[in-house]
Amino acid sequence: MGRSRGGLTTKIHAMVDAQGLPINLELSEGQAYDRHSAHLMLDSLTPGSILLADRAYDADKLREAIAGKGAFANIPPMPQRIRRLAFSPILHRYRNLIERFFNKLKHFRAVSTRYDKRDDNFLASVQLASIRIWLRHNESVT
Repeated sequence: MGRSRGGLTTKIHAMVDAQGLPINLELSEGQAYDRHSAHLMLDSLTPGSILLADRAYDADKLREAIAGKGAFANIPPMPQRIRRLAFSPILHRYRNLIERFFNKLKHFRAVSTRYDKRDDNFLASVQLASIRIWLRHNESVT
């Protein structure tokens, strides 16, 4: 957990599959930069996969790490970037799957209100909520 002017804060970093189901979850301090925790999440990438991310993850070292895993990074370039890299805005539309996941995650009171004071307990509640999202997706409707 990190301490900022607003108090104790935590960021949830998630990686979802093509159906919007979580495959990797990490926590970081609220004041920490997003790219630092991105390297921890690259272990779940498989060769031939496409990683969709927002501009905060646009860095040459991160792109090289993604390419080293055999995956393709579809990240919009930062406005001040001199060398423009390949980016598909049509493919980037599917990034809404992560936004939908976080919207589903906010429906769980323990996650949205952040009652847990310790980061390991909070991560456990986020993982339990993610399990419930998986179960809802895979339950039979007949």
